[in-house]
Amino acid sequence: MTPTDLEHYLHEHIPLSKAMQVAVVEIGTEQLVLEAPLAPNINHRDTVFGGSASALAILAAWSLVHVRLREAGLPSRLVIQRNTMEYERPMVGTFRARASLDTGADWSRFLRILTRRGKARIHVLAILEYEGQDTGRLTGEFVALA
Repeated sequence: MTPTDLEHYLHEHIPLSKAMQVAVVEIGTEQLVLEAPLAPNINHRDTVFGGSASALAILAAWSLVHVRLREAGLPSRLVIQRNTMEYERPMVGTFRARASLDTGADWSRFLRILTRRGKARIHVLAILEYEGQDTGRLTGEFVALA
């Protein structure tokens, strides 16, 4: 899946991503990066609205698992079960979310369980960034249903 393909998919199937003007910056085997501008995501303090920051982080984490499942030939229904969001610094411009599997997450085991049981969970980390600095982090647990 190319960045353009994923971006079209997100905008078509998750309308919030289009309203936020989410762009897919990078799709790699180990990480996925999304970006959004300030203007459609601004709050009353002229910084990124916390809900937009959280949404971008969730979208990046979800997209990483979605893309990897498709590449593994296991397209699945994928949902977030729980997450924790930490905000460390305000963002006053275009911001990014960089998603990767959380430390200790075992992709091979996740795929085996999904294939065997039709349901599996995996932990994903998404780091928010602004101007090259980390500004927040999401830890999330995603459930795939075959």
